[in-house]
Amino acid sequence: MPDIPETIEEIDARIATARENLRELIEEASGNAGAADDELISRRIAEQEAQLELLTKRRDEYAKASPRSRIPK
Repeated sequence: MPDIPETIEEIDARIATARENLRELIEEASGNAGAADDELISRRIAEQEAQLELLTKRRDEYAKASPRSRIPK
């Protein structure tokens, strides 16, 4: 993830995008039968899961900070 979101709204938007990407990748995986496709999709799913985990942790950090402040660096 090249830039780190600094507001809860930005984080929530990225979390929603990551979840939607995961849903789409899982649907794509269920429709493909090739080993090369499976490997690519599995890698993309792992990347999205890692991004989702990072964003969720970042949101938790934000929740612990004051409601109007930016996320601590």
